[in-house]
Amino acid sequence: MLLIVMGLLLSQAGLWVVDRGLRQYTQDNLQTQAESLLAALVKGPQGLELNSRHHDAVFLKPFSGQYFIIEFNQQRWRSRSLWDFELPDVEHLGFSEQLRPGPEQQQLLIYQGDYRRYKTDIKVTVAHDYSPVLVSFKQAQIIGAGLGLLALLLTLLLQRLLVRRALKPLEQTRVQIEQLQQGQRSQLEQETPIELQPLVQQVNRLLAHTEETLQRSRKGLGNLGHALKTPLAVLVSLLQREELQRQPELLAIMQEQLEHIAQRIARELTRARLSGEALPGAFFDCAEELPSLFQLMNHVHGDVLTLDWHATPELRLPWERDDILEMLGNLLDNACKWADSRVELSIEKRGEAYCVWVDDDGPGIEESQREQVQRRGSRLDEQSVGHGLGLGIVRDIVETLHGTLQLLDSPLGGLRVEICLQSSVK
Repeated sequence: MLLIVMGLLLSQAGLWVVDRGLRQYTQDNLQTQAESLLAALVKGPQGLELNSRHHDAVFLKPFSGQYFIIEFNQQRWRSRSLWDFELPDVEHLGFSEQLRPGPEQQQLLIYQGDYRRYKTDIKVTVAHDYSPVLVSFKQAQIIGAGLGLLALLLTLLLQRLLVRRALKPLEQTRVQIEQLQQGQRSQLEQETPIELQPLVQQVNRLLAHTEETLQRSRKGLGNLGHALKTPLAVLVSLLQREELQRQPELLAIMQEQLEHIAQRIARELTRARLSGEALPGAFFDCAEELPSLFQLMNHVHGDVLTLDWHATPELRLPWERDDILEMLGNLLDNACKWADSRVELSIEKRGEAYCVWVDDDGPGIEESQREQVQRRGSRLDEQSVGHGLGLGIVRDIVETLHGTLQLLDSPLGGLRVEICLQSSVK
């Protein structure tokens, strides 16, 4: 861009230099013509006469662009080329660089000089039409501007192609990072330009370190969970001792607190396991996982329910398989418990978000009670089968994945659970 601007400025400067040179040449030519006219003056029988054979014939053609006026002894001779046009007045002798209007929209450069010949003072004024030169300059400016604009467009196009070609490896790396977040690959390809290889290698080392750390952390959490289950089981078994049975109030308090401890441990272990992003290469393939999940639900809840699922073809959720299975399993389990005959699951990608809808045709939940039922361990019907942890666990998973959960009215007549998970891929 800067080179194009500089080129245009240089071309304009070149035209200015040429214009100055042509005006200087015209000045010299006009001075020569004035001296030639002076030399054409001869003495005749009636005084000074102008010998037409000694001056240019162009002065005889009307409006030819070459004009003169000779003044002496109160006499004034005009060239025939002026016809009935009068040359504009000139304020001073010599060459006038200012263009003056001439006949038929001509632009004149004028030279005026005082001479003495045959003991007579003579003033000679000659003019030259400069408009053809101005037209040529205007055409040159238009052509130069057009060529400059064309060069600018070609330069921008070439620059765009070169930049896109130079940044193509970066775009490929960006696509690979997006595939990492979507679970379609576990590391970046090593075959990159030498300038990008240190970055790719460092990213791959970071991915390997992150995966190793998460695996070790989850393994440790799993061991902690198993280690805590045994003491809790012992404490629960102690509740059956005869000494505690004799004190029902103390027994109820201990039983309630042990349930709270078990629920809190399960909740915190779930939160810890879900913390952070999915491991590289981890994802939930709907077409692969949902059939087996619905087969399990049919086995658990019998054949009295019609279970359907709908998902975009080849849809993958870029999160851990176990996390999504646990979330969908709890949603479907709760829906099946309350449905009369039908449960539907729908999964769809909308922009950068993944939306999940679970619908049933059961009695539904009053809007005023929907917030209460999402609390962990809360049930509206204490006599119904279920532990009341389903929606609470789902809410924990959704919050950890930075999503939203809503309870709405279902088109089937019962309850709709809507979950939207925002993907980290931008």
